[in-house]
Amino acid sequence: MDRTRLNILDEPLIRVRDLGGQPQRLTLPQLLVALGRDAVRDYPALRPHQRHPWHALLVQLAALALHAADEDCPWDEATDWRAALLALTPNHPDGCAFCLVAPHDRPAFLQPPVPSGKLDGWKYIATPDALDMLVTSKNHDLKSERMRHAEADDWLFALASLQTQEGFLGKGNYGISRMNGGFSSRPALGVAPAGGVGVRWRRDIGALLTERDDITETIGFQRDGGMALLWIPPWDGTKSLAFTALDPFYIEICRRIRFVLDSDGRLKAHGIGTSVARVDAAARKGVTGDAWTPVEEDKALTLGADGFNYGLAAELAWGSKYRKTLAQALRAEDGIAGISLLAQGVVRGQGKTEGYHERRIPLTKKAIGYLRGGQTDLPAAIAAARVKAVATMRGSILRTALFYLLEAGTEKIDFDRRTAKQQIEAFIRAFERTEDARFFEDLNREIETEDRNAERLAWMLGLAERAEVVLKGAFTIGPQSGERRYRARSRALSYFHGALRSGKHPELVALAQHLRSHQAAEEAAL
Repeated sequence: MDRTRLNILDEPLIRVRDLGGQPQRLTLPQLLVALGRDAVRDYPALRPHQRHPWHALLVQLAALALHAADEDCPWDEATDWRAALLALTPNHPDGCAFCLVAPHDRPAFLQPPVPSGKLDGWKYIATPDALDMLVTSKNHDLKSERMRHAEADDWLFALASLQTQEGFLGKGNYGISRMNGGFSSRPALGVAPAGGVGVRWRRDIGALLTERDDITETIGFQRDGGMALLWIPPWDGTKSLAFTALDPFYIEICRRIRFVLDSDGRLKAHGIGTSVARVDAAARKGVTGDAWTPVEEDKALTLGADGFNYGLAAELAWGSKYRKTLAQALRAEDGIAGISLLAQGVVRGQGKTEGYHERRIPLTKKAIGYLRGGQTDLPAAIAAARVKAVATMRGSILRTALFYLLEAGTEKIDFDRRTAKQQIEAFIRAFERTEDARFFEDLNREIETEDRNAERLAWMLGLAERAEVVLKGAFTIGPQSGERRYRARSRALSYFHGALRSGKHPELVALAQHLRSHQAAEEAAL
């Protein structure tokens, strides 16, 4: 390999669709201009789990270029972007650091130089999905090695995904610094204003530039002269970079990867393990000043198997357990309508994945006002009360009623009977999915209304009705013969309605009072 190939600064390798759905091929500088004009609808080759890594990469690159040029507004000409990006690598004026293929002893895009210049002993990687992170490479969510006719941006997106969000995958395969441990993930939470991907890109750049000094001071980065593009220095895999030597907007890599062109001119890759991580940051527990990562006390959020379920999403949006992310703070340019919070992340484990999760949390007019004014106590209290109410309805009332059904209405219930627990779980999950899907729509109605008590009661009544529908739907798995069927269904419904009226559950007291008064009124009318 004696020359550079596939330079994203000069060659239109990135496929996009404009707002009218028409396909285009752009260079990186042209893409940044299009994003600044909000003229990009999407990237047809970008897979869902690659969305945040690609967005973050483009935001960080742009913020680095603007800061270095002492500018705070994205340029509107591709030539300006090209010059600014190239200025980030002054020792490589030919642009090799933005080429997909370069001599192996020189940097290529997201690929550190190989000190020896040789790939002897490196593993051959035939397709982009085999290169990509665990979510695709082990056949969990997407079948691996199916991208036999890949284009350059398929490889580009897979490389960005691997290098900026991968975790630990056995000896020699270390993960990124921007996560809480090798088996964690790089979750993201930020504002998604009305408009396309370009609007969000532009506002996140502004957020980074505005808060750069604060990030530097809080985390302990280099104010000037820190390492920013971590694929520029050579790496033999035996030494880590010091975290405190980095720039606040650093773009990292975690693996030694090099692209090559085969005899037919098609991109392929080679990779090899390392004895250390690229960045010495294990003690940071993912607290790295990342603009999108929620932080709890001294550690970054680790996304669980349920992803951004309504409980976690409500806490992230309104609660105080996690510090609000830099990208989550509303900015003046976000407007007053059409705003949502966008949560994204891949759930990882020890050698496995539990999928990609993405959730949009809509913000109403009043919700936006509360956030802008820093007055989140009321929405937080409403959300927390609803989370508790759903948990009580699910775990204490519906679950017990289902046990009465399956235990044929006997007085003594065996809550540890494995078969019953397994049968019940499917119905509990169905109830949970229903409430999860409608949680924020219902929550926003209470935030917006003037009569919160009435709205809360209406929601509780609906919650009880939906739980009863699930209970009755489970009749098909209960006893089906004669007296046992009657007794099981009767006892299950009796327990269910009695529990609703009991008043024993603080989260549902208003519901219990309403049902008791309604029952008394009906009895008085007889």
